[in-house]
Amino acid sequence: MKWSQYFLPTLREDPKDAEAVSHKLMVRAGLIRRLGSGAYSYLPFGLRALQKAAAIVREEMNRAGAQELLLPVLQPVELWKTTGRYSLLGEVLIRFKDRTGKEIALGPTHEEVVTDLVKEIRSPKQLPVTVYQIQTKFRDEPRPRSGVIRSKEFLMKDAYSFDMDTEGLTRSYQAMYEAYQRIFRRCGVAVLACEADPGMMGGDVSHEFMAPAQSGEDLVVRCASCGYAANGEAATCQPSAISHQQSAEKPKPIEVVKTPGAHTVEQVSKFLKVSPSRLIKTLLYDADTGHVAVLVRGDHDVNEAKLARVVGTTQLKLSSPQAIERLSGAPIGFTGPVKLDGVRLLVDRDVMGVVNAVTGANQAEAHLINVNPGRDFEPSAVADLRVVTESDRCAACQGPLSFVKAIEAGHVFKLGTKYSQALGAVFQESGGALKPMIMGCYGIGVNRIVAAAIEQHHDPHGIVWPVPLAPFQVVVSVMEADNAQQRQVGLEVHDALAAAGLEVLLDDREQSPGSKLKDADLIGVPVQIVVGKVWQSERALEVCWRATKEKSRVKSGELVAAIQNRLELDNLSSS
Repeated sequence: MKWSQYFLPTLREDPKDAEAVSHKLMVRAGLIRRLGSGAYSYLPFGLRALQKAAAIVREEMNRAGAQELLLPVLQPVELWKTTGRYSLLGEVLIRFKDRTGKEIALGPTHEEVVTDLVKEIRSPKQLPVTVYQIQTKFRDEPRPRSGVIRSKEFLMKDAYSFDMDTEGLTRSYQAMYEAYQRIFRRCGVAVLACEADPGMMGGDVSHEFMAPAQSGEDLVVRCASCGYAANGEAATCQPSAISHQQSAEKPKPIEVVKTPGAHTVEQVSKFLKVSPSRLIKTLLYDADTGHVAVLVRGDHDVNEAKLARVVGTTQLKLSSPQAIERLSGAPIGFTGPVKLDGVRLLVDRDVMGVVNAVTGANQAEAHLINVNPGRDFEPSAVADLRVVTESDRCAACQGPLSFVKAIEAGHVFKLGTKYSQALGAVFQESGGALKPMIMGCYGIGVNRIVAAAIEQHHDPHGIVWPVPLAPFQVVVSVMEADNAQQRQVGLEVHDALAAAGLEVLLDDREQSPGSKLKDADLIGVPVQIVVGKVWQSERALEVCWRATKEKSRVKSGELVAAIQNRLELDNLSSS
């Protein structure tokens, strides 16, 4: 392919709206262009990388025994209403009415659709079965960001397993788990497999495959001692040492103190001269089951994913100032658990260890001191409800924890019977009884594989493609496009490499040598071949490996074998 005839526009400057490294480089290197909020066009160079990622995903799904199908993007909302996810997704679900007035959704995922399809299976002899597709999904993200990492339209591989029992689901789940590890290894993307919150998908077991990256919007908690890893939303918190230290104190009589102008943790701590760990924050939430009050220590934050699991909903939001004043009798900043009626009190475990705590007094400009859980208020439930902190220890081995920014590249779920029960995907047991199939769900963001690879493989000059994802394997740069001899040599090198089965881009543009070399670095093709002064003086070609900047001079007759051998070694190291 000649660059002069190839639609590959490069940019010298970062786009103004880009913050993530991958977003900047995907635009600058001519992979994508923004059409609108959360919607991107893939240029030929970017599409080649996307197709290579999809091909690896497809190969590994097939290898794991999954069968490929293709499901409609247009979905009747009745399916979503049957499973209860129509209201759950709310505005994220893109809906419209067709010409007959029927409401249609653009599929954000396909659990309902595939379950409705697979319910044709009735015999246990046809189980287990795992199916998958590589399909475009649509979600009306409220805050699209980071280029293709979080967009409204994206390419996803979603697979679904159907088994007769939980033992079968465990086998199917493990097969997909191992396939995911192979996929990311082959793509050159390092991932952490970590415990995760199932969220709107449902189920009780879930793992995310998180790609460490500075631009990542998720936080992974990990322990170097035992290998424990979890998404910040799912990370288990152990009781803190401070609670144990306070437990030796004796409770004192409760008192009301005026705290004019002090309503934040920092302000109240300073005003009363106490540690934030001595404060108990009371936050009111609206849930579909009613209002709940959540109590955490002043130096901790509520983990809303954990809270949602305890409440039994995924629909939670902080109560409005008006609702807070109506329920507590006080403005924001002065709510407390003592005599807070009409709401469930959900208490984080560490709160139960605080002695002589400070809380809101449920009256303006006032707090209570010497509040003691169990004596002055009775919890409706006690659970791990907080966000893990850097001072916490590993829940598995008590080792120190570290925090890693990461991109969610894949997610696997044990769904159970949530969808099969609701939509009638059942099979007939030997005794004649009908039993719902046990389901698993397995998703990979194909766009995110490309973005994660760039996040992990780049330098100040541009992309450094892992060989398996590289849109081209070789770029041949002719330094003097107006030099007939160099042009001819460049064309011969291009043709020889292409005949050997390599993907080659010939930079025959009439641009300066410096700009061509900069562009070669920017687009990140693994092998750079320069036809220039070395050819003129030695009849040799200068070969540079993009990842290491290792350079060598190779005679044209030895070029094909040298490059093939090196690329094969690089491919083997990632497989």
